[in-house]
Amino acid sequence: MKLKISFLFGIFSLLLLTKTLAQTNYYTPTARPKEQMVQQFPFDIQLKSPDGKLHNSAKLFSKHNEPTVFLFWLTTCYPCRMEVAAIQAKYEQWKKEEKFRLVLISYDFPQNFENYTQRAATEKWPWETFHDMNREFGQVLPGELNGLPQAFVFDKDGKIAYQKRKYVSGDEDLLFEKIKALNAK
Repeated sequence: MKLKISFLFGIFSLLLLTKTLAQTNYYTPTARPKEQMVQQFPFDIQLKSPDGKLHNSAKLFSKHNEPTVFLFWLTTCYPCRMEVAAIQAKYEQWKKEEKFRLVLISYDFPQNFENYTQRAATEKWPWETFHDMNREFGQVLPGELNGLPQAFVFDKDGKIAYQKRKYVSGDEDLLFEKIKALNAK
């Protein structure tokens, strides 16, 4: 009898927990269907700057006569923060040597926008930074931004010349070598 009561209590608890979790809305996707998005650089993605202003990637990146690097990251991702710090340590020297545009794009969930703005204010990065608030870049870039950080280097024609996923110390040097190679063409 005790076993039956324990079993029934367990089933009841599991049903209650399932119903509670089903009602919890962790993330509601707001991205447009892929068919409605421009599938090539400079795309047409709505981005939010740290000051809360909205921008469209098509307008921001339409004029580019130099390699453009999109670096995707999350504020909650330790390897992402390591890569950003490694690039920041070398960025000033890189800009003296080569022409390129670096854009840091937060792929954080919308509820983490405040974390992003705080980090942007604290770090005072020397490059442009935006938040992909609708998480649409994952639908137009190869690999769907599965596994961050990710970097994409676009050549002067807007074609992906290099992409990499994850971060290992020294990856930033390889990224810069790709930028130099594109400028040498």
